[in-house]
Amino acid sequence: MTRPIYASIDVDALQHNFNQVKRLSPESRIMAIVKADAYGHGLLLCCHALKEADSFGLLDLGDAITLRKGGFSHPICLLEGFFSSDEIPLIVENNFEPVIHSDWQLDILDNTPQEIGLAVWLKIDTGMHRLGFVPEQFKSVLKRLSAMKCIRRVSVMSHLSDADLLKKPKTAHQLKEFLTITEEASGIDRSIANSAAILAHPDCHLDWVRPGIMLYGSSPFVDLSASNLNLRPVMSLRSEIISIKDCQKDDTVGYGSSWHCQQDMKVGVVACGYGDGYPRHAPSGTPVMVAGKLTQLIGRVSMDMITVDLRGIDSATTGSPVELWGREVAVDTVAKRAGTISYELLCGVTERVKRQEVIHG
Repeated sequence: MTRPIYASIDVDALQHNFNQVKRLSPESRIMAIVKADAYGHGLLLCCHALKEADSFGLLDLGDAITLRKGGFSHPICLLEGFFSSDEIPLIVENNFEPVIHSDWQLDILDNTPQEIGLAVWLKIDTGMHRLGFVPEQFKSVLKRLSAMKCIRRVSVMSHLSDADLLKKPKTAHQLKEFLTITEEASGIDRSIANSAAILAHPDCHLDWVRPGIMLYGSSPFVDLSASNLNLRPVMSLRSEIISIKDCQKDDTVGYGSSWHCQQDMKVGVVACGYGDGYPRHAPSGTPVMVAGKLTQLIGRVSMDMITVDLRGIDSATTGSPVELWGREVAVDTVAKRAGTISYELLCGVTERVKRQEVIHG
């Protein structure tokens, strides 16, 4: 017997969400963002499902090599570029496309052997104030890159800080600045749209879009659910009841004795805890699905277990199925109750949780 917790990965849902990207931005090429092990869903599994993407975007050189060894010939963008000159030979050998965001990277390229045919993405900081050259540097940096014999193609990207905040004007300001500084750079591909911009800011689509969280069926917006956006959850975190306790009125449950039973009741123990990636700070009342019925988390989350309210679920027994999030309990809802975002929950599912591919026949 193995511990019953697992994450089911719905390939059909992933492809549906990808098709939503295509529908919303039909004139743009798609760089599917698969960093952080495809947001915790499994890199190779998801890339096979996203094989129609025009490119993949990730961070780790090792992950990029894994894709090449897995048979993927797609362009692969390294979103933080290279970190040392030692990485350049592998980048060239595998035809990766690093993001260039800092002067020290330019210095490394200046000392790179000529005529190696490197394609790069030049990143401009239009207001995120994270990575990228300031707009005033764009022309000089582009000129410098274009003069390097080791470079065969330069594309340009920026990143939106507030695209998920629909009432704020910053996205329009960032887009205007990005278009203004690149308007004379004819023939150069441009990209600025993340998931939120794909969904809500069509003017940002340009030559390339870079969907991330929407591919995995989560909403980038606080007030718009994934279902309202016609996105389907890809990951369902599932487990089972492994024990049922008959608790009496005034009994306490879990660490800190924070949950007090208001009446005689059954309490289910589920094989899932923060050691699996379930949020440690999820409070009592966070929704959980048990045996097809909605109930709630009670007491504190432990490393390996949670406890759930079984009142009104007379059919619950040891072995009854539990959904922590997925098709019935939205990961966005769990994240909101835990005071975090779905990105963190999905990326935080730990290695000890097996991923199981689901394909609907």
